[in-house]
Amino acid sequence: MASSDPVAYRSRIRIERQQGPMRLAWLPAEKEPVVFGVHSEIAEHYKVPPDKYPQRATTIDYVVAATAG
Repeated sequence: MASSDPVAYRSRIRIERQQGPMRLAWLPAEKEPVVFGVHSEIAEHYKVPPDKYPQRATTIDYVVAATAG
């Protein structure tokens, strides 16, 4: 693709940080926001106590799922 080619798609999303690792993401074609957080080894890596926040999928989980599919 040449740099003069028009942009085929631009994803318009909005991220809202809640508290700690918890975030909401408004994604195209979704009526409700997607909730992101941390779990297991990722929570441990960031030193998030396992009982402080509900365990949720991380952004990296979504990236891996999207590229694997």
